[in-house]
Amino acid sequence: MSTPASEQAIRVVVTGAAGKMGARILNAARAEWDLLVVGATERSGSPHIGLDAGLLSGAGPLDVTVRASLDEALAGGADVVIDFTAPSASLHHAAVCAKRNVALVVGTTGFSAQAKAELAGHAREIPVLMAPNMSVGVNVLSRLVAEAARALGPSYEVEIVELHHRGKEDAPSGTALHLAQAAAEALGLDPQSAAVYERHGDIGPRKPGTIGMQTLRGGDVIGDHTVYFLADGERLELTHRATSRDNFARGAVRAARFLAGKPKGLYDMRDVLGFKS
Repeated sequence: MSTPASEQAIRVVVTGAAGKMGARILNAARAEWDLLVVGATERSGSPHIGLDAGLLSGAGPLDVTVRASLDEALAGGADVVIDFTAPSASLHHAAVCAKRNVALVVGTTGFSAQAKAELAGHAREIPVLMAPNMSVGVNVLSRLVAEAARALGPSYEVEIVELHHRGKEDAPSGTALHLAQAAAEALGLDPQSAAVYERHGDIGPRKPGTIGMQTLRGGDVIGDHTVYFLADGERLELTHRATSRDNFARGAVRAARFLAGKPKGLYDMRDVLGFKS
């Protein structure tokens, strides 16, 4: 596959290039004819700084050096930054992108409400796309959950179960929270007050207007999510299982292609998939 001329390609910088997602995003981006990886970063002090990002990702030389800061990686110019790092790092990267007028795709999870607001604030200066899960399949699931909740109504009780690998630090997953929000809004509920995160002891009967979320952790599970709609005599189960992180990377690349050249504002995967229209 030939490399597109730089003036025709969408120039992409990938942060956290040595992370679980970074290498997959690098490989997914370099495989696209209309995207050109022009930069990559790792945290300060990482042994990967100074290496060729392509060799780091295992796909062969890319002639892109891993830098210790996003400012350095953006020195030659870029159209979009793809960030799957950590909340504090993502906030710093958002500030750098705003300063340099570069679009930002964020797939990081675990943000506090204040951090989300701060990140969204940068959308007043640049285009920012935030999504707790970049998988196209998961975002279709979210759409189906909302439609099912509207069609079934409040007589069906909603429960969500998510399962991830032992190393995942935030709980419930950002995806589970996103699915709960989709169901709650479709049912006319406040997502925060409707959420029930644990049940223990003599808690009494299930309360109407609540959405239960259960977190399971273990093994090397990439990510499983099931939304239950439960009623007397029947139940509906909507499930998504991820068996590879590559689907998240492909979604992130699709998001980057969508975001390039967009006006400033806050976007999500519903925009990418055309659901909002």
